[in-house]
Amino acid sequence: MTVQIAPSILSADFTRLGDEIRSVEAGGAHMIHVDVMDGHFVPNITIGPPVVRSIRDATQLPLDVHLMISEADRFIPAFAEAGANSITVHVEALRHLDRTVALIRSFGARVGVALNPATSITEIEHVMDLVDMILVMTVNPGFGGQKFIPYTIEKIRRLREMIDQVGVACVIEVDGGIDLANMGDVLGAGAGVIVAGTAIFNASDPGAVVQEMLEKASVLGYDSKYA
Repeated sequence: MTVQIAPSILSADFTRLGDEIRSVEAGGAHMIHVDVMDGHFVPNITIGPPVVRSIRDATQLPLDVHLMISEADRFIPAFAEAGANSITVHVEALRHLDRTVALIRSFGARVGVALNPATSITEIEHVMDLVDMILVMTVNPGFGGQKFIPYTIEKIRRLREMIDQVGVACVIEVDGGIDLANMGDVLGAGAGVIVAGTAIFNASDPGAVVQEMLEKASVLGYDSKYA
């Protein structure tokens, strides 16, 4: 299985965001994870399409935009036009998931669907063949720097089994409290994309941490070629 690292800029220093992105890009990151929060679906407010457009100008890496917002359908066109390569929406925030999945696809973006820690994996059973990625939140969304929730390991494992049984190609992405100490557990459960913010950007050399993560994945027997 191929492992990819997606540094989350939620924990980056926004006064030097371009340098932070270049550092993780040099370290081998496969994509840049962009957390969008609206202060309604989650208790925090972050960034909008103009910042995504600026990030698009700063890197050639794919932009993995995670919409933790209510009424996502209203904003999907703007984020797609700003340069998002993939757009992930939350099951819990949507009334018509199938329609939203189709909307994202209509803009040529890859489609992701996110599940909060306590949300059952059965919520996405009927769209598994329509999405590229399923994001399992391993903390409750809204803030960086939270502690990893242990029971999500079993959830990742069960989702991996469901994907294999159905025979679809979607990847499992995991986000929240992941670092060098526990990434082996989530990879072992079946994750393929590791989102990490605090563990990477709180370090003096974010790029070096990305490289360490890739090297650890390689030691554990996963394909972790640098981007």
